[in-house]
Amino acid sequence: MSKKPELSFWQIWNMCFGFLGIQFGFALQNANVSRIFQTLGADVTDIPALWIAAPLTGLLVQPIVGYWSDRTWNRLGRRRPYFLAGAVLATLALLAMPNSPALWMAAGLLWVLDASINISMEPFRAFVGDQLPPRQRPLGYAMQSFFIGLGAIVASALPWLLAHAGVDNVGAAGVIPDTVKYAFYIGGAVLLCSVLWTVLFTREYPPETLLGFEQSDEHAAAVTEAVIDRHAAWRNAAIWCLAGIVGALLISHYNLERDLYILAGSLIAYGLAQAWLGRSRGDGMLTQVLRDLHHMPDAMRRLAWVQFFSWFALFAMWIYTTAAVTEVHFGSTDPHSTAYNDGANWVGVLFAAYNGFAALAALVIPLMVRRWGLRISHLLNLWIGGVALLSFLFIRDPQWLLLSMVGVGFAWASILSLPYALLSDNLPAAKMGVYMGIFNFFIVIPQLLAASVLGMALKTFFHSQPIWALAMGGVSLMVAGVFTLRVQEPQAASISR
Repeated sequence: MSKKPELSFWQIWNMCFGFLGIQFGFALQNANVSRIFQTLGADVTDIPALWIAAPLTGLLVQPIVGYWSDRTWNRLGRRRPYFLAGAVLATLALLAMPNSPALWMAAGLLWVLDASINISMEPFRAFVGDQLPPRQRPLGYAMQSFFIGLGAIVASALPWLLAHAGVDNVGAAGVIPDTVKYAFYIGGAVLLCSVLWTVLFTREYPPETLLGFEQSDEHAAAVTEAVIDRHAAWRNAAIWCLAGIVGALLISHYNLERDLYILAGSLIAYGLAQAWLGRSRGDGMLTQVLRDLHHMPDAMRRLAWVQFFSWFALFAMWIYTTAAVTEVHFGSTDPHSTAYNDGANWVGVLFAAYNGFAALAALVIPLMVRRWGLRISHLLNLWIGGVALLSFLFIRDPQWLLLSMVGVGFAWASILSLPYALLSDNLPAAKMGVYMGIFNFFIVIPQLLAASVLGMALKTFFHSQPIWALAMGGVSLMVAGVFTLRVQEPQAASISR
């Protein structure tokens, strides 16, 4: 049995190029959806609940797509059919969202857009694990981070660039500005074309070839099917459902923020999933995903805490930066004012900047890994990002916020690459897709928590000032860095030398 051959630079380039378009759409979503919601009449404290579509779709879609892509093989290959299907759907959503006539329609289209992006994004993560030998995986994930940063630079800044080109940046009451509309149209075209590039100019190993490579690798993780403890599953189901029901009753009795129902509902949903596991006698998709969740590799279990605090911070930044910067740095909370729209455009520039710095950081991170290893490199980048978000409390000149984006860029590039490099060598090739989907749970869960508690926390403790959501994000990144110390450096970490 032979070992998986190394790929050339341009082969890795082609297999990662589709991420340019995926992130183009993702960056347009992150930089503009809060602006769209406020333009259509949403209150700033309602924004987290409206964003709930993004994490929920990831929670549902990624493990399903991972499960099926592990079992797919047709003329397009294993992962590429999902790249293409997600790209087509995401393009249609990008064309429709800026034409939403009402808030409910924009929120619904966010579900479609995020689900479609997730259909393409999850298999791209598994694609690197499939195609590259352990030595090249950090390079593969760093290349993905490079394209993520490169695509998001232009996407995030597009409304600002279009405004400077003379496109109308202020719409009538309840109408999304033309700068945002045209940015979304361009994004749809870029997303579809870049994913098509990867689909057309890459090849995939058949499943039997991948299995042969894995059996020849002495460090490869073995495929094990653990026995389901049905008694424990029923016990867990009762505990989680009871916790959710009690939580919902307390929220209702004390008239707490309705966003907290998201948290209570999530507990009940997990309890019901446990009940399904307890009664299931088959070996279907849901049963296998839940079983793999309970018996995940130890490396994934430890990385889960790192991901939890990292993505809580990112979600806080994405949903509150527009409200924070327009209020604090541009002095306006009126989404129909010139000052607010200038500030919202500047947030696009800031998001473009951190993605640009992330593209540069993706070139530096492999050097950091060679010197300090995967674990310490990730810790340092998370702490740099934490300091950057905390700096929003002290900087008042919006131009100087570009300096903060340097730190955010390093954290973002690291979050998009190093946890996957730490994880992928501990996963069996036959389950690479489903485990990458399960790993996404620890991206989604903190976003659900943020959607549940951030609005209440700001109203209760910070007089509804959104700048403090960014500060909470900074602290969360620092905590994520501390949890990185619990992660064991894999044997494959030496691959980067």
